[in-house]
Amino acid sequence: MNKLLLALLLLPGTALAQPVPQDAPAGPATARPAEPSYRALVSAANPLAAAAGLEMLKQGGSAADAAAATMLALTVVEPQSSGIGGGGFLVYQPAAGRLVTIDGREKAPAVASPKQFLKADGTPLSFADAATGGRSVGVPGNIRLIAEAHKRWGKLKWAALFQPAIRLAEGFTVSPALARFAAFGRDGVSKDAEASALYLPGGQPIAAGTRLANPALAATLRSVAARGPDAFYKGPVAAAIVAKVNGAANNPTGMTLADLAAYRAEVRAPVCGKYRAFTVCGMGPPSSGAVGVLQMLGQLERFDMKALGKDNPVAWHLFAESQRLAYADRDKWIGDPGFVAVPVAGLIEPRYIASRSALITPTARIATAEAGMPAGAPPRAAAPDNEVAGTTNFAVADAQGAMLTYTSTIERTFGSGLVTGGFALNNELTDFNFAPTDKADAALAANRVQPGKRPRSSMSPTIVYDASGKAILAIGAAGGTTIIAQVTKAIIGVLDWGLPVQDAIALPQLFAIDNRLAVEKGSTLETMIPALAALGHTPVAATLPLKLNGVERTADGWRGGADPRSEGRVSGY
Repeated sequence: MNKLLLALLLLPGTALAQPVPQDAPAGPATARPAEPSYRALVSAANPLAAAAGLEMLKQGGSAADAAAATMLALTVVEPQSSGIGGGGFLVYQPAAGRLVTIDGREKAPAVASPKQFLKADGTPLSFADAATGGRSVGVPGNIRLIAEAHKRWGKLKWAALFQPAIRLAEGFTVSPALARFAAFGRDGVSKDAEASALYLPGGQPIAAGTRLANPALAATLRSVAARGPDAFYKGPVAAAIVAKVNGAANNPTGMTLADLAAYRAEVRAPVCGKYRAFTVCGMGPPSSGAVGVLQMLGQLERFDMKALGKDNPVAWHLFAESQRLAYADRDKWIGDPGFVAVPVAGLIEPRYIASRSALITPTARIATAEAGMPAGAPPRAAAPDNEVAGTTNFAVADAQGAMLTYTSTIERTFGSGLVTGGFALNNELTDFNFAPTDKADAALAANRVQPGKRPRSSMSPTIVYDASGKAILAIGAAGGTTIIAQVTKAIIGVLDWGLPVQDAIALPQLFAIDNRLAVEKGSTLETMIPALAALGHTPVAATLPLKLNGVERTADGWRGGADPRSEGRVSGY
């Protein structure tokens, strides 16, 4: 499948989509041997980052300490996907006490406007034109996020969390995934001198096996380690961010020092619901993750997914239909709750979900999957966004019994293509709808650009509890809009099909949105295309952007899972 067709297939904003290559060579996932059980562990998308988190756990650190070290290390070794120049969501279950969710999503600067991504004639910019350069950069949130988590649950000193990442920034071996993404993202990276020097030395993408040193990033990390999070949001680092986006060769913008100084991570109420005997909790708006996962699961609850099993095309048909309905609601109703009314309670109310589930039949595809009308919903335009495949997720469990899942991102490959202080700046503002309203509807889109607003996200860090209220599974994914479907698939794999988290992650993926349906190329799902077509679908085999990481509680201890399609690994003791 060529890149254009894949782009058209995966995302509703067809002219604005961007395909992204796999972390691993194309091909179906092959389940690894079952992971051993550990007292404490980290599952991350890069083994060097997992090792950084494990180092904190071995020093007596908490899951929060390990998560911070992992995020910082990923800034160095997986710079195409996430880092301190971006933001994320953290879902944290302490060993004792209530679940806490922290929103470290990027924010639009005060200069932002609903017309930010429109041409002079009122039509939207192309995605590439909008994403590259300063206009797409939101105020980064990851440093404030880990600072909030460290304040609440940290055991080690703040500076200790930075040491593994600093060592890596002094020199590490480039992985095959980083080399592939340097080649894939060269057009964006090539427009910035600092980015080019790191990832296109001599004009060519950096090669796997090359030793890469990033002294500017090491210096940034040392500064924040020594002076605390304010060293990022105030002073020379902040000034360098402002100078970079204001002076960008492409789309310079007017972000200010005040925009950075004002940024705060938000502690938000988790969004929870029931699925069979279990409770599933995740991140609320501006994430669409928890609502989407709960809707997909809730719409499937009346079907016997266990009896159908993972090898039955009907099970995957039902899953596809639940995705189509949930994504339709997402496009219409989810946005930043600080700016728009989001009817979360109505969207996950059991009677509403039952009414949506009633649209699904085992024998035929829904002709048109449209958004519903939940209780408390205001007039609203349906407006698909432009979220592209990228991002990273990691999950941690510590020896005291705490567990977490943290999804972190800079959006597309190398974000805006801008690098300052050794780290890539995000292009998260292109997750907003480019047009503030659907021309066929006078109502404004929930996810339109506004100053100070956080763009909607598909990131879905999720924790599952058993009937006794014990946390048993923490899961999350990367891959743009596919994230919600990936996480839901893994949960079904564990809860309905009785798989270990590793095998649930390795299950093939099906992704359905609007009238499009993709099945993972080369997987067992590709053999089901005739059966799915007989049910009314038009399936296409595609290489999907898939990358899950998770941890589960077992009778013998913690067990982890990392997507075999990626470079991900589980590290524990």
